[in-house]
Amino acid sequence: MKQKRLSLGIDTSNYKTSVAVVDEEGNILYNSQNFLYVKEGERGLRQSDAFFQHVKKLPELMEEVFSLPGIRENIASISVSTKPRPIEGSYMPVFTAGEAFARTLSSSLGIPLYEFSHQEGHIEAVRFYSKFKDTSRLVTFHFSGGTTECLLADFDKNSFEIVGGSKDLAYGQVIDRIGVSLGLMFPCGEELDEIATFANYKEKKLTKIKVNDCFVNLSGLETQAQRLIGTIPADQLVCEVFDKISASILDMLLQIKEKYSVNDFIFAGGVSSSGYLRSYLRNHIPEGINIAFGEPKLSQDNAVGIALLGGKNIWL
Repeated sequence: MKQKRLSLGIDTSNYKTSVAVVDEEGNILYNSQNFLYVKEGERGLRQSDAFFQHVKKLPELMEEVFSLPGIRENIASISVSTKPRPIEGSYMPVFTAGEAFARTLSSSLGIPLYEFSHQEGHIEAVRFYSKFKDTSRLVTFHFSGGTTECLLADFDKNSFEIVGGSKDLAYGQVIDRIGVSLGLMFPCGEELDEIATFANYKEKKLTKIKVNDCFVNLSGLETQAQRLIGTIPADQLVCEVFDKISASILDMLLQIKEKYSVNDFIFAGGVSSSGYLRSYLRNHIPEGINIAFGEPKLSQDNAVGIALLGGKNIWL
């Protein structure tokens, strides 16, 4: 029997240390996503602290993945995220931790190394398993703790043009900041999403987020929400925040559809794993517009998309 050629991916974001292995069919043989530790009351990590945690965690993950039967001898490529976005000058120190390990593995095993951006990995982890796997032109929403961008993607040309998003804070930043102010541990998205999903309030205290030419500003939403903490029930506030965010994403999508004549949209990034957001959009999207979400774990920071991208270079 012919042995399958496997692709190993590494991603070291400012939130998670991730390692994944996939085969030629896209089956996920290993997928480890480990949150970095953030002290109580903090709203994130300094790059140096995140880098240190990655360097400590990666050897443990490598020992684990290479101890699995059939992995070590069949790894045919190493791929890694080396920067946040696929543009010149994009850089964050945390990605050098994963890059160093990837280079060492590639050299030690004598197999090729492929470099991608964190954003490309996010998109591929959703696109590969969606109905848009072979669609060349579509819009990808990348909503995470540090990014709120809408990208008009042409996969035949490997081009990504920013056509919408936020001009100040990211959706994930707003959610995490409010969550920390409510006493939750960073990152707060999953816990707040569950609160929002089960809350049921009709009263509206927050104003609508305006979408101008496919872009939003979110600092106003955070300021309003912070001022309301302690004056209304916490679950009501959380529900309203998710409702306003979801409504603005829908408005953004509709504006992009009209401006760029595109009907296919995929959602990537941790914020897009929100059950509240998914339910809202599915209930409000007009006919004729096609949307796709990834599995929640693959919408969050992961190395599966990076592994898939690297694998394409050896599976062709």
